[in-house]
Amino acid sequence: MGQITLKEVRKSFGEVDVIPGVDLRIEDGEFVVFVGPSGCGKSTLLRLIAGLEDTTSGRIEIDGQDATRLPPARRGLAMVFQSYALYPHMSVKKNIMFPLKMAGLDRDEAERRVANAARILNLTSYLDRRPGQLSGGQRQRVAIGRAIVREPAAFLFDEPLSNLEAALRVNMRQEISELHQNLQTTMIYVTHDQVEAMTMADKIVVLNAGRIEQVGSPLDLYRAPANTFVAGFIGSPKMNLITGPEAARHHAATIGVRPEHLEIVENGPWAGTVGLAEHLGSDTFLKVTVAGMEPLTIRVTGERQLRHGDRVTLAPQAGKIHRFDADGKAMA
Repeated sequence: MGQITLKEVRKSFGEVDVIPGVDLRIEDGEFVVFVGPSGCGKSTLLRLIAGLEDTTSGRIEIDGQDATRLPPARRGLAMVFQSYALYPHMSVKKNIMFPLKMAGLDRDEAERRVANAARILNLTSYLDRRPGQLSGGQRQRVAIGRAIVREPAAFLFDEPLSNLEAALRVNMRQEISELHQNLQTTMIYVTHDQVEAMTMADKIVVLNAGRIEQVGSPLDLYRAPANTFVAGFIGSPKMNLITGPEAARHHAATIGVRPEHLEIVENGPWAGTVGLAEHLGSDTFLKVTVAGMEPLTIRVTGERQLRHGDRVTLAPQAGKIHRFDADGKAMA
């Protein structure tokens, strides 16, 4: 079991409220991603759950039991950090087995768990190697293996892919997602990369200045952002947010249109000039300057032959305009 409940959890450093008060329920077996910009409190919140930081007030429950004051070792959780933190003089096998040795687990049971973790992570043929003989992705898998052998109630990942180059990040993203499918264990994953959040999560928690802005599935947040912060953070490229007279015509303080929901048409309502054009093969991203607006980002499919200085007219797709009030909250 791995159900985790936060009730009015607050963390302060002196006079500064880093986490002003969070309520959140994570169901057993869910893959939950904490996402937000740097300094939003996502890693602090993860450390509070792990017991690596003390809560200022509030309650943390793990499987219905109060764990607020329990030390990390008694919470039944396993954490994977951004740094691999492997022992360079130990073999892969000994690195993975180390937490079991420290816990005094029976040798035969420890051997069984290590062999099982190595099989799951495709590390069986590397058990006799040392970390220095492994690639970055393999070292990260060893760190994950060290967490798996503990058979925790939940895994906590603190930006585990940040040290990897782009192509390897994509591969490891897939491996962690497959690991979750195989283990069906609760996972909480911290990242500032909303693409990781969108592709991996069952449920995303968007954080801003220590507060939860919205909780929902990736498509819930994409289709119906609760406010302009979520609208501008979720989606790649981010949503175009428009204020001024054009928003007022839609009876809103701000309107939002995603790049893929803007079309180049004849005699469209918004006339502009193409600035930057990024041709990526399957997609082309255009920056278009329209009078009275911030530059708009447009996503068009295929090899659209448009260049700097071309004139275009744009129209939002029907039913794809998001409206927000003066406080930035979504309107019906």
